[in-house]
Amino acid sequence: MIPARYSASRFPGKLMQDLEGKTVIRRTYEATVATNLFDDVYVVTDSDIIFKEITNHGGKAIMSKKEHESGSDRIAEAVQELDVDIIVNVQGDEPFTERESLEKVLNVFKNDEAKEIDLASLMVEINDWDEIINPNTVKVIVDQNNFALYFSRSPIPYPRDKEVATKYYKHKGIYAFRKQALIDFYNLPMRFIEASEKIECIRYLEYGKKIKMVETNIEGVEIDTPEDLEKAKKLWK
Repeated sequence: MIPARYSASRFPGKLMQDLEGKTVIRRTYEATVATNLFDDVYVVTDSDIIFKEITNHGGKAIMSKKEHESGSDRIAEAVQELDVDIIVNVQGDEPFTERESLEKVLNVFKNDEAKEIDLASLMVEINDWDEIINPNTVKVIVDQNNFALYFSRSPIPYPRDKEVATKYYKHKGIYAFRKQALIDFYNLPMRFIEASEKIECIRYLEYGKKIKMVETNIEGVEIDTPEDLEKAKKLWK
């Protein structure tokens, strides 16, 4: 499932921007299909423009029935009646989506015989201090078994002791959910920490869900700003 809003506070209409001959959302959809990992791939949107962009080019899309606060809410509405076990959320602004990273999050569930894990997601180590302090970059800290402890737009952990070899991890916007965890998310009210940070993963933590983080070294470019789009164009070439 690829949640896709037309409006975006930092870069309105970003998913319909041209990326070397195709729109960003179409690039993302085609890259996700090309992994050959899924029974079905859908774009879930509240926009007629995005819906037609996908369906007019042979893709599958679902129109949201109402407005939603987050991509998880949008997907939950779309899958309520579908007979599925695992749902993967690929962000619409991730045109460099590739098989290796998606396979890593899916393998978490294949190895979870006790079904203790509710979600799996990706993180990549970052070393650029400008990126570490950038509030547009969501950071994550994990325990010794790589279960998420917290997500934040602030640098976490705070480097009070400069002598400690601290590692910083960026949260990549790819999630895999057990269906029940996603439906629970949809039905549970947002609490103040999630509302403050504007990070939907925090709701899962606040209600006791387990999120397994998987490290990857493949970063690509998430398109949040016009500058990101220019970076993506150079990388695509």
